[in-house]
Amino acid sequence: MAAFYNQATLSYNGTVATSNITSGEILEVLSAEKSAVSDSYSQGSGNVYMISIVNTGSVCYSGLTVSDDLGAYSFGEDGTVVVPLSYREGTLSCYVNGVKQAAPAVASVSPLTVTGINVPAGGNAMLIYAAETNSFAPMGDEAVITNSATISGTGFEPLTVSGTISYSDGIDLAISKSLSPAAVEENGEVTYTFIIQNFGTEPAEAADNVIFSDTFSPSLSGLTAEFNGTAWVSGTNYAYDPDNGVFTSLDGQVTVPAAQFSQNENTGEWSAQAGVSTLIIRGRLV
Repeated sequence: MAAFYNQATLSYNGTVATSNITSGEILEVLSAEKSAVSDSYSQGSGNVYMISIVNTGSVCYSGLTVSDDLGAYSFGEDGTVVVPLSYREGTLSCYVNGVKQAAPAVASVSPLTVTGINVPAGGNAMLIYAAETNSFAPMGDEAVITNSATISGTGFEPLTVSGTISYSDGIDLAISKSLSPAAVEENGEVTYTFIIQNFGTEPAEAADNVIFSDTFSPSLSGLTAEFNGTAWVSGTNYAYDPDNGVFTSLDGQVTVPAAQFSQNENTGEWSAQAGVSTLIIRGRLV
């Protein structure tokens, strides 16, 4: 809502007379909101965005343009601008008063610029589209992406709406397994190496009770295990049944540090260095 004021004057024979000041209010009949289906993201993840435009007035607004900056931000001393979201082409949909319309024209994909939006009197229009994070999406515990959309047209001041999503926090573990040697004689000794990686913002600690388990077939005799270079003790760190080959770590024994995140100071691209723990199990084939 905006106020306006007006005053009239009369000039005659070197005399000026002024009227009283009148005031009025301009009722803003267009409003908008922007939201994302998910409030979090990870590298390479997708999200669906919605922009709702409501017209409470008695006149239709036609030919509006909506432009989303897709989270563009500047970094470095020279203020280089990078864009962390990539519009997924072909996903744009438009609804007017809840009825799906023909897909509007996309004039640009970065920033995402949509033209020809109509909002009927006493009605609403909604744009729905998908965007994916790319290598410029900030990573880490306090990282966020804020993308803003501007609605512009004739007969009103441009409207800007924003939405913020946060980098997914927590633990994100992956595991790989290798065998050496790949070909072994009967009753020969083998070594299994397990690389446990944490791509998350938080370390996997003893209290998280990460449990490792494997069933060795054939089973192993004379089994030994070490975690991050420290020997594990049967009954204290792990349990192993040589009859069925089932190996299980005990509560609180598997820990993995958090990932480290960094932004290339030249390109602006983000990368993650996973936290790593290594479990090595040796024994002879039975």
